[in-house]
Amino acid sequence: MTSPLLQIDRLTKRFGGVVAADAITLDIPPGEFHAVIGPNGAGKTTLVGLLAGEVAPQEGAIRFERSDITRLPVYRRSRLGLARSFQISSLFSDFTALENVALATQAHRGHSFRFWRDARREAALHKPAQAALARVGLAARAQVRVDRMSHGERRQLEIAMALATTPRLVLLDEPMAGMGPEESAQMVATLRQLKGAMTILLIEHDMDAVFALADRITVLVYGRVIASGRPAEIKADAAVRQAYLGEKESTGHD
Repeated sequence: MTSPLLQIDRLTKRFGGVVAADAITLDIPPGEFHAVIGPNGAGKTTLVGLLAGEVAPQEGAIRFERSDITRLPVYRRSRLGLARSFQISSLFSDFTALENVALATQAHRGHSFRFWRDARREAALHKPAQAALARVGLAARAQVRVDRMSHGERRQLEIAMALATTPRLVLLDEPMAGMGPEESAQMVATLRQLKGAMTILLIEHDMDAVFALADRITVLVYGRVIASGRPAEIKADAAVRQAYLGEKESTGHD
C-alpha cells in the first residue's frame, strides 16, 4: 500500500476562544485530488495556513513524505515540494505574466526578491516559466501585463506560479473566488488537466467544481472533520446535508 504523501495528525489551532482547527486528522496519498469544503467559518483557510507554514498549531503534527514539517518555515516547505495559491491575489500588476512566474521560479531557487530585475532578464528562468504558463492555458498571454489580464487569467497565473516551483503538493485556496460561469468553467478545465500529475488539496465554495474534480472530499464544520470520503459518499451523508442546509453560516475564523 502506498504511504500517504501528506499526513495530518490531530492538528489544532485556537484563536482566543475560537477553535479554528479541532484535532484534524487526514491522510492524502500521492496523486490524489482532495477537496476540503465547509460553511463560512469552518476553518478551511486556517487549515491551508497551517499546512503552508503561515500559521503555527498549538497541537498536532504534519508529516510530508514521512518527515515531520510541523515547525518548518514556509520557504523550507516550498523547497520540499509544497506550493500554494492565495485566496487574495498576490501578483505584481505592472509585470508581465512571464515575469511574475519567473520571479516565483527565482524565489524557489533561493534568490532574493531584491534581484527581481535579473529575474525579468534571465533567460534560464523564462523556459520553466513559459512551460508553467502553457500548463494553465496562458502561453499566448506570456507578454501581457497583469493589470491588463482578466480576473480569471490572474487566478490561472497564480497557479502557474505555484507550478513553476515543481511541487509535489499544491494547496489551492478558493481559486474560483469571484469568477463568473465562463471563467469558472475554464478553471475547472485547467485543474482537470493537472489532476493526477501532482497531489492537489483544494479549498473551494463552488460545489459543482468540487464534485467534478475531487477524488475525495473532506467536510469541516467549526474546525472539525465531520465527513471524509468519495464524492458520492459525501453527497449522501446526512451530517453534511445538515451542515449546509440546517445551520446558519457561522462567524468564526475560516
